[in-house]
Amino acid sequence: MVSLRRDRGSLVLSFIVPIAFFSMFAIIFGSQHDTVGRVKIIVVDQDQSRASQQLVKGLENEGSLVVLLKPAATKSQPQPADYTAATGEAAVKAGDISVALIVPQGFGEHPVAFGGGAAGPAIQLLYDSSDRIAPQMVGGLLQEVAMTSMPAPMAEEGMKYSEQYIGSYTPEQQKKMKEGLQQLQELQSRPDAAKAAPASSGGGSGGGGIIAVKNRSVVGENKNNPTLSFEAAAVGVMFLLFTASGSAGALLEEAESGALDRVLGSRIGMTGLLTGKLVFNILLAFTQLTLMFIWAWLVFKVDLPSHIPGFVVMGLCTSFAVAAFGMLLASMCRTRAQLGALSTLLILVMSAIGGSMFPRYLMPEAMQKAGLWTINAWAIDGFTKVFWRDLPVTALWQQVSVLLAIGIVLFALARRIARRWEYA
Repeated sequence: MVSLRRDRGSLVLSFIVPIAFFSMFAIIFGSQHDTVGRVKIIVVDQDQSRASQQLVKGLENEGSLVVLLKPAATKSQPQPADYTAATGEAAVKAGDISVALIVPQGFGEHPVAFGGGAAGPAIQLLYDSSDRIAPQMVGGLLQEVAMTSMPAPMAEEGMKYSEQYIGSYTPEQQKKMKEGLQQLQELQSRPDAAKAAPASSGGGSGGGGIIAVKNRSVVGENKNNPTLSFEAAAVGVMFLLFTASGSAGALLEEAESGALDRVLGSRIGMTGLLTGKLVFNILLAFTQLTLMFIWAWLVFKVDLPSHIPGFVVMGLCTSFAVAAFGMLLASMCRTRAQLGALSTLLILVMSAIGGSMFPRYLMPEAMQKAGLWTINAWAIDGFTKVFWRDLPVTALWQQVSVLLAIGIVLFALARRIARRWEYA
């Protein structure tokens, strides 16, 4: 017990790290216990019929969905046009959205069908297969909303099936049914009609519903082991942080042995010393990442050769950021034990909220935003663009800019804190 109290590193690893991790995962999973996260979708109504408009209005009033009919306004485009099938698919491919629904022309002529009958043109559900939850959730909600938002088409279809299997109605019965349908259509055309419909509880399968839906993956459908590229990036970044922190700890060993004083007495100086160690750690991290992806290519068929330019750009920028992170931690600590405890705590927390341990798109929105303060999130986003979305190097400008900025700021802080050795 006495030795544990004296060893602050072991004390932190024994008590602080478990509490921190429990808190992270409690926030991630606990917030999903009673509520279903809202899914953003794009809806394109090519039909513009009464039935399609009712369906779109029903989707907009569904509490588990956020329906986007047009892009957000910008300074260059204050009044953007509605999404089209092409722009909706492009948004899914770019990762801006997980699901897009395309309501085709002719949908309103025969929107629903019961008992496996042939409905009209199928609604296209375009999705990104990296998100396995959103397409299933949207598919189920689409069928539920159709049942509550289109009562008139459902009644008409029910009448047809009744005539087919029971027999023709008398003229008086047909007259009453037409009157009932007319009243139902008038009721449905009221502005508050959609609000009166009961909201669904969310989730479910879209198969075997009353409207025809054709699911189509627009990202990753032709890839071999596509999710492994994400796993390689997620795990790789986490271990790069550990490697860079451990390698930067050589600075503390040099300070303890007195070698640092001799180096500072030469022409190299502290700036030259830190720069040299930064370059070495960058090369070490990039080599480690390269070996990991080569192994993934040879053994697990990850498509590395066709993505080499993007891999090199993201690999070097990520290595620069993690190397600067390691230098900062080493300059802040006084012993190897302190560095080990602090780096373990920070890296595990960063990896938890940054997406290395759990996909960020499954986290609450607040946790997703918090993850943007980590190196992990920006590195994983960049590698996802390269290996999953097949985007060109120019599309990486945001991730590259942030990682370079992180590296520059962290190295500048490390240099300033390292002044303590110059004046010791």
